[in-house]
Amino acid sequence: MSTQTEELLETALVADLEKNIVVFNDDVNTFDHVIQTFVDVLGHQVHQAEQCALLIHTKGKCSVKSGGYDALEPLCTSILERGISAEIH
Repeated sequence: MSTQTEELLETALVADLEKNIVVFNDDVNTFDHVIQTFVDVLGHQVHQAEQCALLIHTKGKCSVKSGGYDALEPLCTSILERGISAEIH
């Protein structure tokens, strides 16, 4: 295998490992509920959770956590179980 092919495969594998939980705005959940969820589930500091909630409110969505799919999947499930719209991208 050529060096260029190996580099492309490595880049593709790294990109596949780096996923994001994206949370979407809704008209149902309160800021306090979303902030508390980010603190409880994602381990955010309150200030970080507040900033994410504000971005979700103003921009319609926000990436709230990145990492490998296997690590993010249970976190995303916990967010969904709290009634907050989220997806892994």
